[in-house]
Order: sequence, then structure tokens, then C-alpha cells
Amino acid sequence: MIDTIEKEDPVISEEEAAQYDRQIRLWGLDAQKRLRGSRVLLAGLGGLGAEVAKNLILAGVKGLTLLDHEKVSEESCRAQFLVPVTARGQNRAQASLERGQNLNPMVKVHADQDRVEDKPDDFFLQFDAVCLTGCTRDLMVRVDQLCSKHNIKVFCGDVYGYYGYMFSNLGKEHNFVEEKPKLVKQTGSDGPEAKKTKVDPNETVMVKKTASFCPLKEALEVDWTTEKAKAGMKKTPVDYFMLHVLLKFRTDKGRDPDPQSYPEDSQLLRQIRDDVLEALEVSADLLNDEFISYCFSEMSPVCAVVGGVLGQEVVKALSQRDPPHRNFFFFDGRKGNGVVDYFGPN
Repeated sequence: MIDTIEKEDPVISEEEAAQYDRQIRLWGLDAQKRLRGSRVLLAGLGGLGAEVAKNLILAGVKGLTLLDHEKVSEESCRAQFLVPVTARGQNRAQASLERGQNLNPMVKVHADQDRVEDKPDDFFLQFDAVCLTGCTRDLMVRVDQLCSKHNIKVFCGDVYGYYGYMFSNLGKEHNFVEEKPKLVKQTGSDGPEAKKTKVDPNETVMVKKTASFCPLKEALEVDWTTEKAKAGMKKTPVDYFMLHVLLKFRTDKGRDPDPQSYPEDSQLLRQIRDDVLEALEVSADLLNDEFISYCFSEMSPVCAVVGGVLGQEVVKALSQRDPPHRNFFFFDGRKGNGVVDYFGPN
């Protein structure tokens, strides 16, 4: 899909070259042209969605559709910098449009006020990448399965208090190039030393590589009863199991944990935690009660970190430049660190 668009409009204008000069120097003209020919759908304009939107607009995609049926609330005004404080009660996508468009007039930014759940399959097929935030597990699985069949790249992400994650599915065969230091043979010497190579600090080469991804459904349905899975349990981030709990909460309640109903939601989180760990057949001690106090609301600093990583991964995937994260990134704002890990069949 990207290649077709690139062939139709391969020239970057002088104005665009000036606007994206720094990026072109960083990742090259071909990568910028692929970005320029890409259309992206972003569902969910909460704090995380605003960060992703900003990063994609500044990067210079061809078009970005902001899809959200929710209204601007007091909480979204705190975590979402694209909506004015005077926009309370308005649609979040529409309220984000003006500031989003002003970030880069060369990108076509469009607001869609429909529910993502109500969109027919054909709607998603017009994009090169789909990024879902604030969506239910069933919806993400549905869209991921659909897009995988049509070679459309899929990203999912959320922020829960101090915790955040992103997932990517770039297809069974994602091609990209990576810049590597050039290796040169030793000269002017005899013997074994003459056969050795060294790194030339002044030159680099572009190496073509391929990465394989799995659907979200498979990534969330790991069989933890196998010997291989049990052996790797100690290295598995507990954030993966926390994600299962929080997605189940969203499915059951139709919303995320709310500070206004902290006692009730805390109790429900404990119950869901116990049920989820039992269903996955893993130790009940894997995820202690501590996480419950820190998974309420979207925190702006966490949105900034996760949104930066998520936006960067979309840019890398569309530009086919640099190794992508495969396939989960988890961020813990309490510890101030993130981890990349792969879940699913190898």
C-alpha cells in the first residue's frame, strides 16, 4: 500500500524539504517519502492519543484521521494538551483538530466523531497503519485480524496511571533497513592480522533485514502450561499479566478504573486479578496488590513516554527504517524504565 502511494507521488517539494530537513538528514529521503505517502488512523484522543497524534503530525505523514466519539471531560483536559480548556463537553476528536493541524499544515488532519466499534471493515482498509488507544480487547483483536489480511500495520496502546504499554503487528514479513558501521579489511600487514576486519568510524552501510510479527490474539493467548513458558516465567515482565487484568476490567465495566470509585474499583481489580491468573494457570503470587494503587487515570508524563515510543514505532514501520520493537513495550513510571519483550509463537 505504501509503495503504491510512493510511486504515484514520488517528489518532495522544496517547502517540504525545508520543513523536514532535519528528519531527512537523520533517516534519509526515501524514508521521508514513504512517510509522506502514508495515511494513518488514530482511534482514541485521550492523553496517549494526543501524544501519538503530535508525533505523527510533526513527522510528516500524508494524512491523519482522529477518531473518537467521547466528549471532553475535566480529566481529559488535564492529560490532553490538544484540547482547549474551553472545549469541555465537545467531541474530543473535533476539539483536538485545530491545535493538531497547526502543528504541521502540510499534513491533512481529519476528525471523525463516530464510534470506532461502529465502523465497517472497509473503513480501516483505506489506511496504511491503524493505531488503537482506549479500545476493548475484542475490538483490537477484530481490527488486528482484519488489517493483517490486508498488509496494514496495527498498533495498540494504553496508559493506566503509572503504567503503559504498546503492541505492534507489522505482519509476517516486515522489511526494513538498518544503518550499520562499515567493516573494512586490514591492509599493509601479513599473517593472521591481515584476515581480520575493523570498524571504519567514518562510514556506514545500509543492511536489509526482515522481522516477523504475530496477531494480537496469539500474543495474548500464550500457553503458560508448557515447559518452555514455565522456564521463561522468571524473565517475563509482570506488566504482561497486569495488561490482561486491566483489559478484562475494561471489558467488564465498559471503562477504566476511576479515581471517583476507588474503593469499589480496587476490590474489583483484585477479583479480576485472581480470576485472570487462575485462567492463565500461573501463580496467584505473580501480581501482588501493589499495582492497584497506581493504575488509575492517565498520567501526563507516562503518556509522553509511551506516546513517544508508540509514535516512533509507527514512524519506523511506515518509513521501513530501523529495527522495530517486537512486539510489546511496557513502561513502569514508578521505576522509570521500560522493557521490550516478544509474546506469541516464534
